[in-house]
Amino acid sequence: MQKFLIIQTAFIGDVVLATVLIEKLHASFPDAQIDFLLRKGNEDLLANHPYLNEVMIWIKKENKTKNLFKLINTIREKKYDKVINVQRFFSTGLITAFSNAKEKIGFDKNPLSFLFDVKVKHIVGTKEHPVHETERNLSLVKHFTNDVPARMKLYPSEEDHTFVNRELSTVNSQLSTAKYICVAPSSVWFTKQFPKEKWIEFLREIPSSINIYFLGAPSDKNLCDNIIAVLPGHTTKNLCGTLSFLQSAALMENALMNYANDSAPLHIASAMNAPVTAVFCSTVTWFGYWPLSDKSFVVEKTEPLYCRPCTTHGRKECPEKHFKCALDINKQKLLSILKYE
Repeated sequence: MQKFLIIQTAFIGDVVLATVLIEKLHASFPDAQIDFLLRKGNEDLLANHPYLNEVMIWIKKENKTKNLFKLINTIREKKYDKVINVQRFFSTGLITAFSNAKEKIGFDKNPLSFLFDVKVKHIVGTKEHPVHETERNLSLVKHFTNDVPARMKLYPSEEDHTFVNRELSTVNSQLSTAKYICVAPSSVWFTKQFPKEKWIEFLREIPSSINIYFLGAPSDKNLCDNIIAVLPGHTTKNLCGTLSFLQSAALMENALMNYANDSAPLHIASAMNAPVTAVFCSTVTWFGYWPLSDKSFVVEKTEPLYCRPCTTHGRKECPEKHFKCALDINKQKLLSILKYE
């Protein structure tokens, strides 16, 4: 039996994007043991995953170095056939290099890639030839699997769906017939976040017959409360910090539409093949993070803007002080996507 370890200790969206490797490895080696290493706080994303043997957790915030070397020793003892490192950072390169695996695989941009057995070129797409992050991830296993595409996927449990239905029934007693959209208005980066006033401008036009549920971290609660406060006549609920990752995924699955920035909720929706609209402000799709759901849309400023994209991951403020990449997006672009009876 083959034993694989996937390493992705970055953020929520990165873990979701790496689930494509779980699907691919399981499809190619149904009897293999697949383990996944992530950072503490993200483990709920992979709870009860049907194809995973173990989810290993690296505690980064406390005794980071001590926990790192303890983790390396644990991994060495497991004697993996292949360790697949999705990241390009020194720490995960160290884990990979000293994993004691028969084959150590990672991207050539990792500073310790010279210690890997297989180095895969990390390709950043262009406007003419975009490359999705899931394609980059799959390139790590292409040499021992095949070219057949795979999709990222999350697996909410029956309990997750039950919890979500119970939460929503407190908003609308006729839940079975209630139509709703989900909105995740926040982002870690200012220039990747559609501004609050633009969300309000759009959401005020949503028919009152459609419920609006807000998703995000506990830190996003105030932003969503401020938006809700100026949506008179709408049925809304602020679920920030209330739902787990998989409960949020379960909610998104049955929404008329999910609206998000270029951020983790976009990828959670894609992993559920849920309808999703992604608003891209300072970043662009060809960086590799566009939505992959069968029913997916991108809303962005289509007219050329000399400063866009300004950076790959977003900034804490607009360096040009005008933020036209977000403020020039017309609400009609978002409204035209929503279909309702």
